[in-house]
Amino acid sequence: MKRTVIFTLAVLLAGSAAAQAPTPFDGDWRGTSDGGSCNAPLDVTLSIESGIVDGTAYDTSAKGPVPNQRKAAPPAATPGLWQLHGVIGTSATSSLIATASVRDRDRRDARMTVRRDGAGLTMTEDSGCRRTVRLVKG
Repeated sequence: MKRTVIFTLAVLLAGSAAAQAPTPFDGDWRGTSDGGSCNAPLDVTLSIESGIVDGTAYDTSAKGPVPNQRKAAPPAATPGLWQLHGVIGTSATSSLIATASVRDRDRRDARMTVRRDGAGLTMTEDSGCRRTVRLVKG
């Protein structure tokens, strides 16, 4: 019994020590990107809590499957929703992972670089369309 109590206390103390401290970036962030080389702007929403980032980016110009009049293979749907995750530290730049929500074997991943820009954040796509979005808190 005594060992169980000691183990439980050790786990509780370790959990509180590992908890992240709040960062100046905590809160909800929003912005719309430029179109980049693809001419496809993204509406971005990020939620940051203790430096942990969870967010989405929605491409309003994405086209889904279209009716197939010629009985040929339909064109692939373009990704309309991106999931963003990562960790923002106290450094000037951080990296996020973006995963597109597409079907079948067409998996699309990208990296985003987030930079502190005065009172806001600037997020840039490292490859692909190379879109840039300025995020404001709120």
